[in-house]
Amino acid sequence: MSDFYGVDSEVGRLRTVLVHRPGAELRRLTPQHKCGMLFAALPWAERAQQEHDAFAEALRAQGVAVLYLTELLQDALEYAAARRQAVDSALNDPRLGEELRGQLRTHLEGMRPEELAQLLIMGLARDEFPGGRGAVFGLLDAWDYVLCPLPNLVFARDSSVWIGDSVAVTSPRGRRAEAELAAIVFAHHPMFAGTKRLYEPGHELLAGGDVLLLAPGVVSIGTGAQTSPAGMERLARRVFNSGFAHTVLAVLMEPGSTGCLDTLCTLAGPDTVVMRPAVAYSLVARTITQHGDGLRLSHPQPFLQAAAQAMGIDRLRVIETGLRPGRPGCPDGPGFQWDDAGNLLALGPGTVISYERNTLTNARLEAAGIEVIRVPGGELAGCRGGPRAICSPLGRDPASMPDERERAA
Repeated sequence: MSDFYGVDSEVGRLRTVLVHRPGAELRRLTPQHKCGMLFAALPWAERAQQEHDAFAEALRAQGVAVLYLTELLQDALEYAAARRQAVDSALNDPRLGEELRGQLRTHLEGMRPEELAQLLIMGLARDEFPGGRGAVFGLLDAWDYVLCPLPNLVFARDSSVWIGDSVAVTSPRGRRAEAELAAIVFAHHPMFAGTKRLYEPGHELLAGGDVLLLAPGVVSIGTGAQTSPAGMERLARRVFNSGFAHTVLAVLMEPGSTGCLDTLCTLAGPDTVVMRPAVAYSLVARTITQHGDGLRLSHPQPFLQAAAQAMGIDRLRVIETGLRPGRPGCPDGPGFQWDDAGNLLALGPGTVISYERNTLTNARLEAAGIEVIRVPGGELAGCRGGPRAICSPLGRDPASMPDERERAA
């Protein structure tokens, strides 16, 4: 791993993260134009910004460098190749039609980098595009979107995941535009020159929230509604070929679940997981190893058992999330995620950031010796969980497994 970028676990000391501060894209949502939002109700944009700022400040107070996607995107769009990629991506929408697509291309190509970056995020409504004409344009209502806002961009983990010294720009369901922005940044910003890529937005279905780095060399990938078996297989092959992983766990998500693996399980320490009680001892995984040019798949095993074996430890300690009803209106119904506490962000071994409303789980974590840094999260939580969902780590210190620490002592 480089001195600045590289992640080999979920619990090494966190050094650098990529986030998106919510903004105008949330203010432009209406009951008629929700634009695929993952929030349970229309978010209060100003409060969401305040909560996000508090989260970023908590990270900085722990020595974490916070990078903002919008700023990096503006920088990248100074380069002609990045602008071409951004415009081509925005126009890759079958709703537009040939005539409107051409008009929109002319409009976007004439914008300055800052304007283009903002427009790609906040969207463009019919009445904001005076140059529009033709059949498709004429059939749009005044506040129908020619380019849709990206309200889910705040959930930065879903669109990019660093694995070792490489980045997987993912292919989340219905959110390709978000992933394309991350792809532009990693491809064209000088800060990431030479970065190796493990995945691309056009590949099979894959969400970053389904990828957990259990330990150096061990990657778990949830397979279900957000990540297809084909997406899991492609990423598994890539991490094997990169030399990062010796074991991949394909984690079989609950039937009917629409969430990601990190809503069921996150790490609070090298041998400690935080899990929803309903799935802690029922979640199943299959171990994948490389065999010649192919992949070898084990029989199904309990996830906790398979994970401990792959990590080379006797067992994983489980801290169960508190039991509280989920937020009504979420895609999976009232029980979608118990008090949202299964989506913690580890700052280092034994230190996590959690939303302050997770009172039961926070108390359990502290009773288990885990330091909890509390931040507000009422508007940010949506249906997506906790602080892990709203940032993508770019750099962590190399992890130390329990036996390594014991030998060092």
